[in-house]
Amino acid sequence: MPDISSTNLITAFGIALAAGLFTVLGSGLVMFSKTPNPRVLSFGLAFAGGAMVYVSLTEIFNKSSEAFQQVYDKDKAFAAATLAFLAGMGAIALIDRVVPNPHETLEPHDPAFQENKRRHIARVGMMAAFAITAHNFPEGLATFFATLENPAVGMPLALAIAIHNIPEGISIAAPVYFATRNRKKTVLACLASGLAEPLGAVLGYTMLKPFLSPFVFGAVFGVIAGVMVFLALDELLPAAKRYSDGHETVYGLTSGMAVIALSLVLFHF
Repeated sequence: MPDISSTNLITAFGIALAAGLFTVLGSGLVMFSKTPNPRVLSFGLAFAGGAMVYVSLTEIFNKSSEAFQQVYDKDKAFAAATLAFLAGMGAIALIDRVVPNPHETLEPHDPAFQENKRRHIARVGMMAAFAITAHNFPEGLATFFATLENPAVGMPLALAIAIHNIPEGISIAAPVYFATRNRKKTVLACLASGLAEPLGAVLGYTMLKPFLSPFVFGAVFGVIAGVMVFLALDELLPAAKRYSDGHETVYGLTSGMAVIALSLVLFHF
């Protein structure tokens, strides 16, 4: 990599930091509801699930395939991305097997969220935080190095990432807030996940730069896409349906997909 000025380094790091901090905005949207409401939780979880599935299958998976195309031809690159995607789903499925999810049902009309249910809700939040943090790490790397190389490319990429970090923040904040009813813990959980992006930028520049390659980026993005899809289908959507008292799950799912789809369309313009 050619010599980089300190101005470019600061700019690239600032853009990665700003994109990551958009995750915290999701917590604000969740906490706007002053009292725990199962229907709000249902909508929030379904919204996040729809957003995560859509962005994984249309953006993150494509990033994986494009990265592999720098190593293989188009068909082999698609096959490699698919294998990485399946590996991601397999890895998170193994974790879910080792730490089994009881998939408890919430009694109807139980807005108080009984104590034995709160542990399950909190677990959903922690699983979401794990996957999103892992997903934010390579995004921070991608944003940082794209901005170093060409700010005109890095800044729009960061904007797209920032926009879809908001529903990701919702997927963390919704279960954490409704399990703990603690706004400080909710914001901190989102902040910790969001800071994975600038952390990825710092580690990528100081430690990982000699080892980065198109193959590594392709594998990472493919794995993360698989993790996010599995998490949405196995954790977020079932939890959303469990706390639904109507059509909140469908409305949340389609709203999440629509918001991400429109944000990606605007990004391409």
